[in-house]
Amino acid sequence: MHKLVDGYFTLLKVLAIICLVTMVVLVFGNVVLRYGFNESILISEEISRWAFVWLTFLGAVVLLRERGHMSVDLALRALPSWGERGCLILSQLLMLACSGLFFWGSWQQMEINWNVPSPVAGWSMGLFYGSGVFFGISACLIHLYEIARLALGGEIPRPDLSAELHQ
Repeated sequence: MHKLVDGYFTLLKVLAIICLVTMVVLVFGNVVLRYGFNESILISEEISRWAFVWLTFLGAVVLLRERGHMSVDLALRALPSWGERGCLILSQLLMLACSGLFFWGSWQQMEINWNVPSPVAGWSMGLFYGSGVFFGISACLIHLYEIARLALGGEIPRPDLSAELHQ
């Protein structure tokens, strides 16, 4: 199971790289075409925008899983072990609630815009808002996993400060 989950997140990283490369190629190519040849590719801007949105949400899911988000744990470290664990579970519950709201709002937007075509490509705008649905579901699953892990006595995550000190 661990290999399957790692493979899934590796796939997300590869998809994020594909989105980034797509954005760079399309935007740079369009700039060259506009200034060099007074032409442009109409669909380039729209695909770049979609790639940017999906890149953002793919990256957010990967960072959430790797605990790469910002945290201030000065007060947390001053608590006893049970207090620290309780605060971490509470914070995961609050993030779960926020991610659930994000999922619900994105789902509603996806439903509303499912039959609305994008301006140039004509693709369903529901797919555009689907990035939020993807993030909401993924974030909720990650938060549920973290809550269960902490509640069952798993290791309390601590940032590795040694790497930052050596830079």
